Amino acid sequence: MSIEAAHKTYTLEKIQALVDKLPRVRLAHLPTPLEPCSRLSKALGGPEIWIKRDDLTGLAFGGNKTRQIEFVLGEAIAQGANAIVTGAGTQSNFCRQMSAAAAKLGLKAHLILMRGVKGSELQGNLLLDHLLGAEVEIVDETDSLMLAARFHRKAADLKRQGLQPYVVDGRVASAPLLSIGYVNAMLELVRQLEDQKLFIDVLYLSAANMTHAGLALAAKALRVNFRIVGVSPIHWEEPRPEDIARIANKAAEILGLEVRLSPVEILNTEACIGQGYGIPTQRGNEALRLLAQTEGILLDPVYTAKAMAAVIDDIQSGRLKRSQKILFVHTGGTPVLFAYAKELAKCSVS
Repeated sequence: MSIEAAHKTYTLEKIQALVDKLPRVRLAHLPTPLEPCSRLSKALGGPEIWIKRDDLTGLAFGGNKTRQIEFVLGEAIAQGANAIVTGAGTQSNFCRQMSAAAAKLGLKAHLILMRGVKGSELQGNLLLDHLLGAEVEIVDETDSLMLAARFHRKAADLKRQGLQPYVVDGRVASAPLLSIGYVNAMLELVRQLEDQKLFIDVLYLSAANMTHAGLALAAKALRVNFRIVGVSPIHWEEPRPEDIARIANKAAEILGLEVRLSPVEILNTEACIGQGYGIPTQRGNEALRLLAQTEGILLDPVYTAKAMAAVIDDIQSGRLKRSQKILFVHTGGTPVLFAYAKELAKCSVS
């Protein structure tokens, strides 16, 4: 690919046409609202903060995964699948929304879940998986990369039973296709910003891979003039910018976009993870309560609260100017609040 092709600019309509060529099932309530957070902004003394409500996508309490699932299940159904095999941790937002999508589409969801921080407590997302009719197997794996082999063994077993399974491996194989949900989300967001004549300076979101990759790819193709800052909730061995750029570039190949991203173009911080994935932080819990008590909007302690803590830290440290406009993408995850009731009961806003 030439340097010129790598930096080719696309119109919103052209990218939308490429997205619309892919198989897709419509599951999300779109567009999601774009709302000002005036009381939060005032409490922090500026800057002006807006929120993109992707917690309101509508499928089993909503969240960012619904946008992604539309494309991967579109491909699965196009291939004749009648069963889905996937997995993550027992409090996985992805698995909860996949279980709901499978139920809605008449597919059978088979989940292989790691115990994780919350183990097999039947609460939060795990309770919803059961209510949604998913077949759930809980295993003692500690590395999500090791789940893929289990997915394929399960798929082989289902084939022997006469089913047509489709494996969704969000860490590796399925990630580029899943990320296209957020290429589409960026197109939606740009339309909303244009309609409201709103110019933002920085977009923040909780993201470790697919969501950030889709947004970054579309942003580069459109040459948007705001920064995207991902706040990772998890430590992985590979640096997040490398993984995110690779996923984005594979998504570009799927779409036929002549745009490529380098890791140096990806801004993703691990500064707010705390002790580890799934372990709430004091700053995150304070951010959760502050947004709840100023705007009536609930975050979750694993993902979005830590991302909001990053926004607040950047405001209070002066890294963000009080004159700037900030957009926070709320990626959902609220059912997990109930699994963290004890931890959240202990926190308070200083």
